[in-house]
This record gives sequence, structure tokens and C-alpha cells, in this order.
Amino acid sequence: MKAYRGQTMGSLDPHVFAVAEQAFNKMEIEKNNQSIIVSGESGAGKTVSAKYAMRYFATISGSETETEVEKKVLASSPIIEAIGNAKTTRNDNSSRFGKYIELHFNEQNHIIRASMRTYLLEKSRVVHQAVDERNYHIFYQLCSSRETFPELQLGDSEEYFYLASQPSSDNDRQNFFETLNDPSLEIVSTLLDINKEELKKWLCFRRIISMKETYEKPMTADEASGARNALAKHIYASLFQWLISIINRTMCETSPSTNCPIIGILDIYGFEMYELNSLEQFCINYANEKLQQQFNFHVFKLQQEEYEKEGIEWKFIDFYDNQPCIDLIESKLGIFDLLDEECRMPQGSDISWTQKLYTKCNKWDKFLQPKYAGSTFTIKHFAGDVKYSSDGFLDKNKDTVFEDQVNVLRNGKNSMLCTILMVESSNDRKLSVPDRKANTLTNSKFRMLQSMRPISATIHGSPTHTKQNKKTVGSQFRDSLNALMTTLNDTTPSFIKCIKPNKIKLPFVFDHQLVVDQLRACGILETIHISAVGFPSRWTYEEFFSRFKVLLESKKINKDNPKLTCQRIVEEYIKTEDKYKYGNSKIFFRAGQVAYLEKKRADRRKDCAIIIQTSWRKYLCQKKYKQIQTSALLIQRHLRGYSIKRLEQRTKAAIKIQKFVRMWLCRKKYLHYLQAAVVLKNQLLTKSLQTESKQKLVEQKKKAYIHRCKKSEQEFLLLKQKLIETLETNNKLLINEKKTAEENCKMKLEVLKLRDEIEAEKSKYQILLSEKNNIENQLSQCQKQNVNINPQIEADYSSNND
Repeated sequence: MKAYRGQTMGSLDPHVFAVAEQAFNKMEIEKNNQSIIVSGESGAGKTVSAKYAMRYFATISGSETETEVEKKVLASSPIIEAIGNAKTTRNDNSSRFGKYIELHFNEQNHIIRASMRTYLLEKSRVVHQAVDERNYHIFYQLCSSRETFPELQLGDSEEYFYLASQPSSDNDRQNFFETLNDPSLEIVSTLLDINKEELKKWLCFRRIISMKETYEKPMTADEASGARNALAKHIYASLFQWLISIINRTMCETSPSTNCPIIGILDIYGFEMYELNSLEQFCINYANEKLQQQFNFHVFKLQQEEYEKEGIEWKFIDFYDNQPCIDLIESKLGIFDLLDEECRMPQGSDISWTQKLYTKCNKWDKFLQPKYAGSTFTIKHFAGDVKYSSDGFLDKNKDTVFEDQVNVLRNGKNSMLCTILMVESSNDRKLSVPDRKANTLTNSKFRMLQSMRPISATIHGSPTHTKQNKKTVGSQFRDSLNALMTTLNDTTPSFIKCIKPNKIKLPFVFDHQLVVDQLRACGILETIHISAVGFPSRWTYEEFFSRFKVLLESKKINKDNPKLTCQRIVEEYIKTEDKYKYGNSKIFFRAGQVAYLEKKRADRRKDCAIIIQTSWRKYLCQKKYKQIQTSALLIQRHLRGYSIKRLEQRTKAAIKIQKFVRMWLCRKKYLHYLQAAVVLKNQLLTKSLQTESKQKLVEQKKKAYIHRCKKSEQEFLLLKQKLIETLETNNKLLINEKKTAEENCKMKLEVLKLRDEIEAEKSKYQILLSEKNNIENQLSQCQKQNVNINPQIEADYSSNND
């Protein structure tokens, strides 16, 4: 996509992006409104091409607003396609309405807002579709997702008559009255939140208002079915318009400006020709005739008239002029006027209207009457002859909806439904064509566009209006289409012709005859011819001078005479005189010459840009060098001063460091000595405490020995005394001879026992003597070690020994 940005037409392969870039470039340079008109047969790819153009503008322009309008425009496409597109025999995603999207740009060429206008929604498709065709996509999408919306009580698409794509039968009359008692009526009443009995009543009756009284008349089965279908179409059309208004409100958050340029993209239904063609196909083909006329005017009529006006030698090229076909349709007593007149007749019918066409329009070459009178007629359109059936033309043109049925909906409790119906009613207002900056048109151009003059009309009339103020579908569409043509005439149009490669809707299949017929019908062959022999590019001398004066040297430019300067430019760069022509006020070029000049201009601007860049870089380098030089001197000066200050600071710091180091060394030595003294002191104190503890131990041992000695001495004295007493007793016993032998034995035993005790005491005494010797040895050792012994302990010990 970005490859086409800034490229001229023809420099790259043909593409929609190239046309979009050309329109965007013209808007940038000329500051004029632009339009892109996409046309072609149904299924040729118009909608896709329009989306590509919108995507291109959204990508290259961007948006300054936080709402990002371009994203909203692209995001609205799936919604619009769901409610406005359907499957036809020629296209699986056919647009059943026309739309014109306007993109508004600010001074920086950013998209700031967008708006959309729609044309002629095919309402009849809601209630009837041809064989192998479908209703609008949204119905099938809802039915396939019915599990997601259980509150809607949806069924399969085949269960609904409007979606089954089946022709009517005689049983439909009976089925209609069965529907009134069917749960479907209950479901409809519940979903719309309206009175079931009122809906049931006005689906079967209609109110008749006469001069004297008002009464209710029951409708026949056909009338009731038609009224039901009309109500369904009215609800869907109201919903469609309401959704479009919501989308427009979202994309138009900023207020419009009269100075901002606009690019419009027209995506309207393509030319259609089926076995059975009705009012919808008639209006669609009429719109394509108007677009083809617009194309013929800008490509053929306007160019060739301009050649004559500018004095260019030119041989007129014939082309297919479809103005007679347009006059047949929209002129006074044309097909539209006769149709509206027949709709106003109380007893008007399709057959009587067809007979009037045979009578009034038989003089037109583009109108063909069948060999046998009936309900058909044929019109020679630019794309081919189309045979129309007049059956249903009047009913579709009237688009009658009974007011009582609409009032049932409006009186319901569903606020959204009331809002939707109000939007439809509010659309019954005059068209307002915005006052834009239009291109300058010649008088001859206005004479050729007499049929395109603005007409005050309504877009959509309220279906409940009376016959005096209600506009028919045909008149509404004609007026809205004329308003659209007026809008397009205020822009510089660019055309995209979409060609359908085959009728079987398969890729990579090319039907040569079909393509040739389309090219011939659209006037592409004549367009190629006039582009080859003509001068498709034209510039006023002022515009050419302003844009291409850079190709000349300054001394050759004459600002007072732009025409002379333009001639010098052309003669210097285009050597073949047949490639250009000088007109009275413009220069004309053949195809490719302006692109060549644009390339030379781009090269010259590139060379100038290189020179400017070189000079600017030189200036920047010199400026940077001077700044560096000045900075270097300043840095050197500050660096020298800083070095001296730094040296002084280092010297002071070194002296301070030396002072602190010396202090640290002395302190370290002092702490070492102090620590050694403390250790010695601790060792001496420990030794003194050990000596004292030994002295105390010796004292304790001495005291214990003295205590044991005293105790042993006492025991010894007691034993000694007892022994003496025993000996004395024994002596007495020996003397006593009178004692018996038994008693003598007892005495002997006691003496032996006493002797054992004396021996035991003697052994104890020996132990005490050994302990005494040990204590004396310890005392002698203490004396040898110069340990002072308490004199009192020594005296006690000596006395104890004694």
C-alpha cells in the first residue's frame, strides 16, 4: 500500500491504490473536493474496491482525534454488509443499497470526520426472494446463533417463510389466518412489547374514512398478506435507517467545516438484468445510467468541448451517449412521471400503466414494446436491453403501510421500536446540499447537465402520510439521485470500472466475450481511444508555471509572463511537438507526458535537496567545529586551573595523611605496649591467686589433721582406759576361784574380743602416724618453696605432735 504513496498514475501497476493516491494528491495540491465513483455490473467487485480505497486513505492520512475516525469507518463495514447485503444469483455478497461516504480532511490532511448517505434499500427482499437467492445476511446470522440469544426464541432459518426462498402458493391464504392463532403472533407481540389483540385486529382489518363516517373493513387474504409484508418492510427499512444514523453520529463527532476538503467514495449497486426485473432493477439501472452519463461527460463531452474552446485542432470522436435513455426515464411524461400519475389514480393498475407506456413512450428509440401487448416492456440501456415486468410496480412505488398498524407499534412499550419509527418519520425532510468549494464549470457544462440540477426532495417519506403529501419510491429515488449528482459535480471525479470476469463466480476463469461486452458497454474502448489520440492532461499556465518552474534556471524564468516560461519549460524537456498543444489558457499533454515532467521535477527537487543538504551539513559541521574549538579552549583553561588546584589539594591531603599515619603508628605502638602490660599484670595476678589458693588448701588440710588427731587421741585414751579396766577385771576373775567353768569361758571370750579391738585401734594409730609423716613432708616442701606458713597453724601442729 505504501508503495503507491507519492507515485504518479502509470508509474506502477494499475490498482485501486493508484486511483486513491491520485485523488488524494489532487486534494493536497488543488485543495478541491474529490470523488471516486466505483461502477460495474453486479458481482464485479465494487464494494471491495471501495473498501480498499477507504483503507488506503485511512492508512496514509491517519487521524489527529482520539476517536480514530478511519477505524470506525472500516469497522462499520461488517455491520452495514450484514443488514444491507444479500446473496443473489450473480453475487454471494451483493449490496442491496447504494452508499456515498464522505471523508473530511483538515489542513494537515488528516481524517477528522466521516458521513454516509444511503440510497434505495431493496425492501422487497425482506418478504420475497427469487429462486437461489437469500434474504439479508443478518437474519441467517441470528438464526445460526440462536443459542446465544435464547430470549429471541429463534428457530432454524427454514422455519420462517421470509427466509425459506419458496414461491407463493394457494395455501398461503389459509396459512395466513392460521398464523393469527399461531404462537408466532405471541412471540412477535412479546418481543415488540405491543398489544397482541390490537396487532391481530389491524392485520385483518383496515380503517376507511369517508366524508361522513369512519368504519372498519375486513381485508381479503391477499390484502392482509400484502399489508403484513408492507409492515415488515417498513420495520426493516426503519431499522436500517436508524442504524445508519447511529453510525453517522459515531463518525461525525466533530463539527463540519466549510473549508475542509472532502473525498467522496460512491459504492452503488451495479447494473442488473435478471429473468424477472421489477421496480428495484429499474431504479438500479437508472442510477447506473446516471453514473455512466457522468463518466461520458467528464471523459468525452467535457474534454472535446474544451479542445474546441481552447482552439486545439481536434477530430470529434463518437461515443455512446445515453442521454436519450435518461430522458425516457426522468423527463416530463417519462416513465417515472407516468408511474406516479398512475399511482394517484383511484383505479390505477399495473396493466393500465403499461398501456400508457405503450402509448406515450413509443416515440422513444430506447423504449421497445413487445410484439403482443401484455405486462412487459424493454428499455435499451447502455449495458444491454433489459425486459421489465410491470407486475407489482405500482404497489412497490406506493409503498403503502396502513397507519393503524404503525400506530400499534408506536403505542407499544418498546422504547427502542418507537425511536426507530421516529427516525424513519424524521427522514421526511428536504435535502440540503452542503455549500462546498465547487469546481468552476462552463456554461456548456451546465447545459449538458440540465437533468442533473438540484431538486428539493425528500429522501424517505413517512409511510403513513396522506396521498397529497406522500412521495412515491420512484420520485424519492430520482430526487435523491439528482442530489447525489449535484454533489458529485462539485468534486473532481475519478472513476473505477469493475469488470466481472465470469458469471459462474469462480476464480481464475476468464470469459473473453463477457469482458469485451462489459468494456464496450462502459465505454472503455472509446476511453482508451480518446486517451491515445487526445490530451487527457491539461494545465492552466498559472498552475503549470507554479508547479514546474523549478525545471528552469532562474535567469530563464519570467514571472511577468508565465505563458512564455511554460513554453520554455515544455520545449526544453519535450522534444516532440505532437506530444503537447498550446491552448488559449491551458497547455494540453498526451498521456504520459505529465508523468515524465513530474519525474524530472522530482529529480530536480532531489538534486536541489542534495545541494541543500550538503550546504546545511557544511554549515552544521562548521558550527559544530567552532563550538568544539571554543569548548576545547575553555576546557583547557579550566583544566589547567583545575590541575593546579588539584595539586594543591593533593599536597594538603598528603600532609594530612602523613600526620594521621604517624599518629596511627604511635597509637598502634602504645596500644601494643599497653596490651603487653595488661597481659603481664594478669599473669602476676593469676600466679598470686594460685599461691593463695594453695596456702588455703594447706591450712584446710592442717585443720583437718589436727581434728583427726584430737579425735584419735580421745578414742585411744578411752580404749586405754577400757583396757585397763578389763585387765583389772580379769585379774579379779583369776582370783575368784569359786566361779564356775562356764562363767570362765565367757570371760575369756570377752578378753579375746577386747584384744581384737585393741589391735584395731592400734592399726588406726599406725595410719594416723603415716598421715602425720605426709603432712610433715608437705610442710617441708612449702618451706623449700618459700611459702609462708601461718605461725598459728604451725604451733597447733607442733602441739598436736607433742
